[in-house]
Amino acid sequence: MKKESIIFIACITVFLAQLGITMYLPALPALAKAFSSPPQDVALALSAFLVGMAAPMLAWGGLGQRYGRKAILSISLLLYAACSAAIPMTHQVEAFILLRFLQGMGASGMSVMSRVMIKDHFSGAQLAKSLSWLSISFVISLGVGQFLGSLLLASLGWQAIFFSLAIATLALLLVLAGLPSPASQPAGDSQSGIKAYATLLRSRDFLLPALAGGLGYAVIITFNACAPFIFQDALHWSASEYGLLGWPISLSYFAGAWLVNRYVVRKGRHFFILLGLSVLLAGCALMLLGGVLRLSLLLWLPYCLAVIGQAMNYPVSLAIATENSPVAGPYAMALCGFMHQLMAAAIGAVASTLPGQPIWPSAGLMCMLALAAFAAFARSRQPSLSPA
Repeated sequence: MKKESIIFIACITVFLAQLGITMYLPALPALAKAFSSPPQDVALALSAFLVGMAAPMLAWGGLGQRYGRKAILSISLLLYAACSAAIPMTHQVEAFILLRFLQGMGASGMSVMSRVMIKDHFSGAQLAKSLSWLSISFVISLGVGQFLGSLLLASLGWQAIFFSLAIATLALLLVLAGLPSPASQPAGDSQSGIKAYATLLRSRDFLLPALAGGLGYAVIITFNACAPFIFQDALHWSASEYGLLGWPISLSYFAGAWLVNRYVVRKGRHFFILLGLSVLLAGCALMLLGGVLRLSLLLWLPYCLAVIGQAMNYPVSLAIATENSPVAGPYAMALCGFMHQLMAAAIGAVASTLPGQPIWPSAGLMCMLALAAFAAFARSRQPSLSPA
């Protein structure tokens, strides 16, 4: 499989996986009414999806090493499509949450295998540049997903959101089936996988950059969990107005990812992490002020600034973490994904208790996460102390 085809498949795969997070967000209040459930119960479906993404990631890494990237990606695409098609047929919030969990498991394999295929074929600054293409796909999903979701909700109902995800994923599966398989990877047993993950968790050079990227990602998840209720319920925006907010968010993420793609080879990776985390922290601090003053402009505009920062931070921190990996194979990328989704699921569960009024606790949580991400980066730059 050519490198151009690998980047294309990886980008579309990440795009569809992230649509599972963003596309249904405008429908959250409608889903609460459809299931006759409080908003907090429906909001837990986001955490269920994220838990589903986190839970099997380490297993996906081992399976990808044993059976090949293409085979495991195909299985995860099929699972994601099946769950997407089943969700509109449910009438109970408990079944909805369970299917979202299983849908997240499919998205998990999609996310891991797309990044592993990139890692197999690129290294150094070129790895960060290639991963920035995945960030661009991610950001496009923020705007397209939110906007398209609002259109489908208004015209065809919330069920159409999930049916469209199923159809698009099956189409990608057909495209993947027609492409030649990449070169096979050496197989490894389960014990070597366990040892690999244990080694990675003991590696400071891997762990701290991975934490910096994951904490920034948790900022995005917190906003996704709380924003529909903040803007539509507390600030009285319509679903269409909230859907339009996806476009400036997408442009912001695109700007940050484009800067990495364009200048990371020239400026260096650590420059972009420092710049990105500084911008992320500044945006979240302004959001906290906006939450206290209940000013919508001081909520969504600083969030766009924070998104620019995370778009610079994430692909570079991921590249540094995996390049610093003391073990070969897909294990570092799988562990990064596992850590990030586990952190996001935990933060998403906390954030799901916050929708409504007052607004400032949600912004305060994002500010604390950004500060923790900056601290992880600062700690990674300090020399490690050798044992006596």
